[in-house]
Amino acid sequence: MREKQDIYKGIIGGGIAAFVGAITWAVITEMTGYQIGWMAVGVGLLVGYSVRIMGKGVDIVFGVVGAILALIGCLGGNILTVAFDISSNHGTPILSVISQMNVQVLINIIEKTFSPMDLLFYGLAIYEGFKYSIIQIEVEEKKD
Repeated sequence: MREKQDIYKGIIGGGIAAFVGAITWAVITEMTGYQIGWMAVGVGLLVGYSVRIMGKGVDIVFGVVGAILALIGCLGGNILTVAFDISSNHGTPILSVISQMNVQVLINIIEKTFSPMDLLFYGLAIYEGFKYSIIQIEVEEKKD
């Protein structure tokens, strides 16, 4: 099984999933007007399975990649939610809002929008990103 592993495909698949998950999170939040913490769980699942399917990994590094990308997807969902809010409240195109964001702005957004409940949902997303990124095989098979 190890000869079929491809960490680069896993990263690409998980990265695309994190991006799609973040956009979906922001769109649903903008449409409903509610920040739904369970969106993080969906992002974690989406990323984890994408890393697994694309990367075909049995080693722990695939889980680490899935966990990191799940966290990035969650943070991206929160940041894009704020960008959508700014865009709709000020009548500014979303791409214009996003293009004006720098690292300091992103840090400020995360600090201002963070709540203790985020720890729970981000934690679940990270766990799922890790767990579902790795193909589970029997011990005898892993020796190959």
